[in-house]
Amino acid sequence: MKKLQEEVRQVAKGKPKITENDLDQMWYLKAVVKETFRMHMPLPLLVPRESTQDVELMGYNIAAGTQVLINAWAVGRDPALWDNPDEFRPERFLDSPVDYRGLHFELTPFGAGRRKCPGIQFAMSVNELVLASLVHKFDFVLPDAQKGEDLDMSETIGITIHKKLPLLVVATPHV
Repeated sequence: MKKLQEEVRQVAKGKPKITENDLDQMWYLKAVVKETFRMHMPLPLLVPRESTQDVELMGYNIAAGTQVLINAWAVGRDPALWDNPDEFRPERFLDSPVDYRGLHFELTPFGAGRRKCPGIQFAMSVNELVLASLVHKFDFVLPDAQKGEDLDMSETIGITIHKKLPLLVVATPHV
């Protein structure tokens, strides 16, 4: 949080508002968003696909016409793809070409190929702008002197994934 706030506030340089143009200079912010999507995939299963031909994949025979579901949540937590996959480490994306636009299959919060979300750019602009604005204007602490390691980050699975318990924070205006 501190590192993210430092970056945002340094880029903002005392401006009253964060603008979309400021986002291009916020590399750590982009890494935080990617890491959040990696660990907390909004949709655990991507839009179903259909095999167009018989194929063998990882020892499994998949017949043409078979409906295939991709477990994007499991891919984001796969230790074969990610070092310490259960650890929130945005730095893993700072020098990495991996992106969420559907070209890198280890991070596909918006899907990939022809069926990927057409609103990726809009969604990411809004997400980044809101997050940057919040950390620019507010300082956040946990209530009742809780520590970050005490947070319950467990999730409930449904059509979308959401936190099992609400995240409560105390926001105070940054001066």
